[in-house]
Amino acid sequence: MPRRRVIQKRKVLPDPRFNDQLVTRFIHCLMERGKKSTAERIFYETMDLIGERTKEDPLKIFKRAVDNAKPQLEVKSRRVGGATYQVPIEVRSERKNALAIRWVLLYARSRSEKGVVQKLAAELIDAFNGRGNAVKKKDDTHRMAEANKAFAHYRW
Repeated sequence: MPRRRVIQKRKVLPDPRFNDQLVTRFIHCLMERGKKSTAERIFYETMDLIGERTKEDPLKIFKRAVDNAKPQLEVKSRRVGGATYQVPIEVRSERKNALAIRWVLLYARSRSEKGVVQKLAAELIDAFNGRGNAVKKKDDTHRMAEANKAFAHYRW
């Protein structure tokens, strides 16, 4: 975090197929070892599979799944005196997207289906229906923030 000047946010270009910036961010987080074409192939095959399974627009399902995984609140550790408190804070919109994408990918990779495309499609469909592990993680985060709302006055 620099002291002198504000760092400018880089513009994320929309992806070529869906013309959407959220899809580009998702592909960038999916990418490993700089293999962007592989990440794009995996994502687009996943979207085709979601379209086949649900018979609906896969982009709508993807966006709704990410929305269902976005947390509104999270807890941050604050040290006051000799004690450390978990203080609930609201999440900025960029961080909401980043956390939702991270959680969807984390829990998709840990699923038991065969192949990344099947794992990612299953996790996105579950998140769309509100029952995936990413949505469960969001609910756990909200529950923790709710349990610690007595310490909200330590927020600064």
